Amino acid sequence: MGCEAYIELHKLARLFTTLRLNMDSTRPIRALSRGLDALVALNATRGATVAQVAQRIRLPRTTTYRILETLTRSGYVIRDSGNDCYRVTARVRGLSAGFDDEAWITEIARPALCSLGDDVAWPVAMSAPAGTAMIIRASTDDRSPCALEPAGPGSQIPLLTSAAGLAFLAFSELPIRESLIELVKKTAPSDATRLEQERSGLDNKLRETRDRGFASTIWPKRVSDLIVLAMPIFAGGRVIASLSIRFPSSALPMQAGIERFIPQLRATVSRIQTAFGNSSIAPA
Repeated sequence: MGCEAYIELHKLARLFTTLRLNMDSTRPIRALSRGLDALVALNATRGATVAQVAQRIRLPRTTTYRILETLTRSGYVIRDSGNDCYRVTARVRGLSAGFDDEAWITEIARPALCSLGDDVAWPVAMSAPAGTAMIIRASTDDRSPCALEPAGPGSQIPLLTSAAGLAFLAFSELPIRESLIELVKKTAPSDATRLEQERSGLDNKLRETRDRGFASTIWPKRVSDLIVLAMPIFAGGRVIASLSIRFPSSALPMQAGIERFIPQLRATVSRIQTAFGNSSIAPA
């Protein structure tokens, strides 16, 4: 499925979420919002069962089943009778008709990501900020044999605790960095107190990221911790996105992963930035 469709679905979902929160005099169409949530959940995977979608959108299985069957009858989703997994169909592309401001992702960034992904086998992704989160704009999860927990375009990543978010913040101009951090305080009250307590730790992480040229995080998992390495991507003298790779610590320890993958990440970032400089469709 194309990046444009993924991003458009995500934007539609956020739009209806905003409408749901702000409509005081008009009752929102709850079923429509839930249907969009289900589409976004399916787009983040290569196929999912009713139970898996229900867990992602936090609805009962019976409700989720009715939503998926409705989307199937509408032609946006298809069910694989072999394993009972639901997948989006080509009709989803129609939702992105006229949406062309992401051409730079398809024509410039994604080919470089796919080349890197083919070389390393582990999934790589490019993400950019959207409010208080980083949103995956392109990834190789759909073609990586090692994508144990797929996270496709449209998936959200924490801004302050992810490698992609730290790489973006560390190399952003100070006013942008502070504005994003302040936004987290205002829109996520539960995180505000913790952020105040850990601000010195965050500043140290950002300083270390700038010194090394890349960010790294370890996410505890049941079987093996997940290591993520990320580097900033620049265009027009400013950071616009982050390029990341993730792999389990059982496959490679942190230092070995840094020695192996950072040179490849750096080369891919350089390739993307050079392509941006030679293209008229790069982000403004």
